[in-house]
Amino acid sequence: MEENKSKRGIILALLLIILIVFIGSGIAGVIWYTGNLKPVSSSKKIIEVEITEGMGITRIAKELEDKGVIKSADVMKIYAKINKIGNLQAGKYELDSSEDMPAVLAHISGGDIINNEIKITFIEGKNMRWIAKTIAEKTNNTEEDVFAILEDEDYIDSLIEKYWFLTDEIKDERIYYPLEGYLLPDTYIFENREVPVKTIFGVILNYTEKFLNGYKEELENSNLTIHQILTLASLAELEGKSTEDRAEIIGVFLNRINKRMSLGSDVTTYYAFKVDMGERDLTAKELNTENPYNTRGPNMVGKIPVGPIANPSKSAIEATLNYKETDAMYFVADKNGKVYFTKSSEEHNKIIKKLKNEGLWYVYE
Repeated sequence: MEENKSKRGIILALLLIILIVFIGSGIAGVIWYTGNLKPVSSSKKIIEVEITEGMGITRIAKELEDKGVIKSADVMKIYAKINKIGNLQAGKYELDSSEDMPAVLAHISGGDIINNEIKITFIEGKNMRWIAKTIAEKTNNTEEDVFAILEDEDYIDSLIEKYWFLTDEIKDERIYYPLEGYLLPDTYIFENREVPVKTIFGVILNYTEKFLNGYKEELENSNLTIHQILTLASLAELEGKSTEDRAEIIGVFLNRINKRMSLGSDVTTYYAFKVDMGERDLTAKELNTENPYNTRGPNMVGKIPVGPIANPSKSAIEATLNYKETDAMYFVADKNGKVYFTKSSEEHNKIIKKLKNEGLWYVYE
C-alpha cells in the first residue's frame, strides 16, 4: 500500500510539474506574442515599403520584419490568421515603426498607399515651347530634355513605325518640332515626377491614336494628308473659338488655296518667328519675311504651313474634317473673339475699320 501511495505521489508530482511547465510555456507564449505586437521603436520613424502584386502573407511579413517595421514575421502571420486579415493591398507605403503591428496591418489592408501621382494638363492651342515648359514645371525633366528627345531621329523613326498617323512628313527639316500638332490636349496622370519625356509622349500619342482611330477611314480617304489636316486644324484652333467658326474658317482657307491666294494668317507668322500670341505686335519685316510657316510671307501662294503651329483640340480636328463650304474669302475676329466672314477685300477692310472705330480691334499693350 505504501508503495502504491508513493507511486501516486510521484505521478501527481510529475503531472504538477508538467502543468506548471505547460502553464509557464503558455504564459511565455502569450508574453512573446503580445510583446511582438508592440512597436519596434518608441520614436517615430517613417520607413518606405513596397508591396508588389502577388506577394503572399509570408513574403510581406518577411519584408516588414527586414525593413524594421514589425518585430516578428511569425507573429504577424499568426495575428493575420487569427484576425482573418488577407486583403493586403499592393502599393508603396510609408509606415511608422512607432506604430504597433495591428496599426501597420490596418494601413496595408486599407490601401493607404503613397500617392505621388502627378496630373499634367496640356491646354488646347498651345505649342511645343509651352509643352516643354509645362513638362519642366511638373516633372524632373528640363525643357532641354524635351527638345533633345524631339531631335532624336531614331526615336522619331520608332514613333513613325509604331503609329499609323505619323508619317515621314514630320521629318521635314524645316519643321521646328516633329510632334507639334500630334499631342492631343487633355489632362494626363503619371506615376510621379520622375516620369521620362518619352513616357509622357507615349501616353499622349496613345490617346491621340485612340481619338484618330474613329476618323481613320475619313482621314485616309481625304484629298489632304493627315499632316495637312492637323496643320489646318491648328490654324483653326487659334483663329476661331467655336466649332462653327472653325469649320467656316477652314472653308475660307480651302477657297484661298483653290484660288491660288496666300492664307494670310497672322497666327502662322507668330509661330514662324517664335513669338507667342499676346506677347507683342509683329513687325512689318516679320510679316513679309519668307518662312515655310509664315503664310503672310513671300512664296506661300496656295500653300499651308509646313506643319502644325499648335496642338489642336478634338473640336478643331472635327471642324477641319467637316468644314463648312462657304463663299467667303476673308475673315477677321474682334477682340472678343467674334469672327466676321466676307467675300471681298473691300468688305473685309470695311469690317476692320468698323471694329477699330468701335474699339473692338485688339491692340497689344
